[in-house]
Amino acid sequence: MIRFDCDYTEGAHPQIMAALAATNFEQTCGYGEDAHCENAREYIKKSIECPDADVHFLVGGTQANMTVIASILRPYQGVLCAESGHINCHETGAVEASGHKVLPLTQTNGKINAQQVRDYVEAHWRDGAHEHIVQPAMVYISQPTEYGTLYTKSELEELYACCKELSLPLFIDGARLGYALAADKTLTLPDIARNCDVFYIGGTKVGCLFGEAVCIMNSALKKDFRYMIKRMGGMLAKGRLLGIQFEEMFRDGLYFRVAEKAVENALRIKAALIEKGIPLLMDSATNQQFPILTRAQQKVLGEKYALGFWDTTGGDSDAIRICTSWASTDENVDALIRDIKAL
Repeated sequence: MIRFDCDYTEGAHPQIMAALAATNFEQTCGYGEDAHCENAREYIKKSIECPDADVHFLVGGTQANMTVIASILRPYQGVLCAESGHINCHETGAVEASGHKVLPLTQTNGKINAQQVRDYVEAHWRDGAHEHIVQPAMVYISQPTEYGTLYTKSELEELYACCKELSLPLFIDGARLGYALAADKTLTLPDIARNCDVFYIGGTKVGCLFGEAVCIMNSALKKDFRYMIKRMGGMLAKGRLLGIQFEEMFRDGLYFRVAEKAVENALRIKAALIEKGIPLLMDSATNQQFPILTRAQQKVLGEKYALGFWDTTGGDSDAIRICTSWASTDENVDALIRDIKAL
């Protein structure tokens, strides 16, 4: 079975595996205070062009999301996000388990905009009973969205300007950030850093064995964040395992190179789907593609490929996710393209 159902079916890039093996018997201090973690932090701060950023390493995306959100909000506050946002749909109530309500907004192609945020916040404060209602106190988006769509630079700038005006920290989930940057070269990693208060660079889905790098830009949010990491069960004793991976990823641009290859392969698959006349749920430029396949087509492809079910579309068809990764081979992509053309 060839898997195109998600982007973390493989282990890690060989360069990372080699680095982990080479450093296996090194003795270092724990909890992310070793030299490898410090080197990785410096590489990342250089990449985001923000020497004053705080960089923390956590194991996974859900852990990063709930830790960041819980560190920012007071007990009576909630976080605004798209109704299709990851924290609302695919984290089994992890944010709510930390005591904070997710406040969903209607999405358009997976995205929300500044006006929606403004309208929600203004409506909250106009309500005479607002003290009886969860207070909107931060905004969460992901780049790319759950649908593989992208916020443009202007959309992000407008959203962040609104958030600053309303004193709402903006948090960007970057679990697949490498693929977003590969798909749209007009929005750079420094642009991301300049247009939010906190974001994270995803490693689990972009070539690492595991790990996410949380970057805190807003000085007001930095204090005691390590306390929150520990409280939320995220402080890895063998923290150097995270540092070594991001050290390799950002030493010479490996992170960006592996993401570009995944997007290139996804767009080849997209072209084959369009050529075959298969409709797409969303116009995604990233490593996730969402064709609408009939049940018969799903059965044929399912004999050889693991594809991800996404949503029902009515009748005899469903939206399916085809997801390439940093490790997708040209051979497997070529095979899928041949079989799409043969449907």
